[in-house]
Amino acid sequence: MKKREFLKLAGLGGISITGKTNQIFKPNLVEPRSGDHKQLFNMSGYAAPKIDTVRIGYIGLGNRGSGAINRIVNLENIQVKAVADIVSEKADKAKKQLESAGQQPQVYSGSQDAWKRLCERSDLDLIYICTPWNLHTPMALYAMEQGKHVAVEIPAATSVGDCWKLVETSERTKMHCMMLENCCYDFFELLTLNMARQGFFGEIVHVEGAYIHDIFESLFEKNKRFDLWRLKENQRNGNLYPTHGLGPIAQILDINRGDRMDFLVSMSSNDFMLKAKANQLAAQDADFKQFADKKFRGNMNTTTIKTAKGKTIMLQHDVSSPRPYSRLHLISGTKGAAQKYPLLENGQEGRISKGHEWLNENDFKAFEQKYQPEIVKKVGELAKKVGGHGGMDFLMDWRLIDCLRNGLPLDQDVYDAASWSVISPLSEWSVANKSNSIDIPDFTNGSWKKNQPVDITLKDGGNTGVKS
Repeated sequence: MKKREFLKLAGLGGISITGKTNQIFKPNLVEPRSGDHKQLFNMSGYAAPKIDTVRIGYIGLGNRGSGAINRIVNLENIQVKAVADIVSEKADKAKKQLESAGQQPQVYSGSQDAWKRLCERSDLDLIYICTPWNLHTPMALYAMEQGKHVAVEIPAATSVGDCWKLVETSERTKMHCMMLENCCYDFFELLTLNMARQGFFGEIVHVEGAYIHDIFESLFEKNKRFDLWRLKENQRNGNLYPTHGLGPIAQILDINRGDRMDFLVSMSSNDFMLKAKANQLAAQDADFKQFADKKFRGNMNTTTIKTAKGKTIMLQHDVSSPRPYSRLHLISGTKGAAQKYPLLENGQEGRISKGHEWLNENDFKAFEQKYQPEIVKKVGELAKKVGGHGGMDFLMDWRLIDCLRNGLPLDQDVYDAASWSVISPLSEWSVANKSNSIDIPDFTNGSWKKNQPVDITLKDGGNTGVKS
């Protein structure tokens, strides 16, 4: 009996096959929907009708949202018709920023449900969501129900059930649901994707990704509305932020488009920092008393995944430890390898190998020039000037708008949003159950076997203008 079926019959997420009770953890976490779900419509490769001028509404105007509106005004053929934030000052500030760029957005603010009125407008094509994690799924679902395409910040969902809801709603409404995984558009990641498409690595054997980022102090920062929401999220123990590392390598492996992630195993170290800091602050500040003596995620989480075709993936997550920043991006194939991070002193983004040693700088530049993707040739320099994590955010926005305008399939569809996001709750289950393996749902209902890989060559499209 498959563990998935066993868990369904047992009704307990923490019962092992031997009958020994480990930690009983979220019995409803594992939802064996794969056998029950019947695909209503295949959103992979789906090209929605062309939209000449994309009319956008933004929800959430904090750091991510304000950055997004600063980028989008550099594009032609867009209109920002509406902005929403529960904090009126943020919404008003965004309105002024947009007005200075020639846009005339209407503001929605002041209540918990103001964003719904934005989604209900008949003159919007795309809802762009940049809110705290727990709001991503309900907002995306509501927007699609209102007939709007959705671009939602990462992670798109934090539970298995919500991942399925996104898939089923997107299929039923035929509305795009793209997760804004900006790291798929970083320059070295795009380079290695194109190299993989051209056969440079041969057969891909193993890939690695990570999000190692010392944001320890920021987890304890209080803000005006969503008080300590990041710290609350970190009471879950697993890989809470897998998609930065996973997204680019999943595209290289053709996940959901020729291969699929089959099962995972996850392990976390103990927490050596969060609880101690929370207890220290709880003794000084009443707002932190809710966190006194509570459990938090371990410093380092390592999750390993095996695909249906026998490829392996290693993901790591650590946002507490004082380590240099790393979004490890490693590809190992039968003919070659590439790796990004640690950063190189000569400014080179990454390394490429065809054998026992990394290629020298001159050889790297030759390969970089040979395999540079068309999207980088077209708007790469502008992206670096506009900014957003070195330009990858702008490349992501430009590509999204270009696909919508030209009626092209998106680089990331709802199956990617679900399968990349679901690693987080499944890793929680594995950690809580002594690193037992757990199946990863097939959100495509078997269509991964015939879906076509992501195309970044801009054979079609590529005509979305940018303002000088």
